[in-house]
Amino acid sequence: MKHNEASVSKESEEYLEAIYRLEEKVGFAKTIELARQLKVVPGSVTNTIESLEKRGLIVHEPYKGVRLTEKGRKLALRVLRKHRLAERLLTDVVRLDWSKVHDAACKLEHAISKDVINPLEKALGHPKTCPHGNPIPSELGKVVEEKSKVLANLNPGESGVIVKITEEKRDLLQYLATLGLMPGTPIVIEEKAPFNGPVMVRVKGASYALGRDVASFIWVKKS
Repeated sequence: MKHNEASVSKESEEYLEAIYRLEEKVGFAKTIELARQLKVVPGSVTNTIESLEKRGLIVHEPYKGVRLTEKGRKLALRVLRKHRLAERLLTDVVRLDWSKVHDAACKLEHAISKDVINPLEKALGHPKTCPHGNPIPSELGKVVEEKSKVLANLNPGESGVIVKITEEKRDLLQYLATLGLMPGTPIVIEEKAPFNGPVMVRVKGASYALGRDVASFIWVKKS
């Protein structure tokens, strides 16, 4: 039986999108990380993983995790395209705060049909990124990444402009917004404490200490 885009369930869409996000970060999606990201118990992941593998959407490698096949990646990018355009709709038109749009878009993305997605993109002015700076896949599944480096990997004295925030949890985004750490903001690295200690940065004349975990979610285009 041939499966097409319309036959992919909401649950499968969520799994494919989550696997794509984890693959982008670490190369593979481990079951425990998938469960954490999808907010389900680890045991419930197994059946869905088996189903996706049978349909040729993922490959499961023991002791590593799962990764998308070309077919699975294509579907994941379609979901991600709808998600990030939904985020733009919610911030640009509905005027929701950028910290709230991720969770809302997770629900809205499943209701956006392929007949709506292109007119929506046109109405929004063909945005290139979501409100957090992450690229919106094109209709053909092309992802254009702006050249940037993780803030945690920059050296003292280096400077640049924040390009994107790759972790979209509400509390983190609210915290970053209070510090002014948003896409398009100039930033200077002042100090890096040894032994994985905090990174001291200067933004708009103020200095802040960021934990390495937070600094790993912020990507900067060097100036």
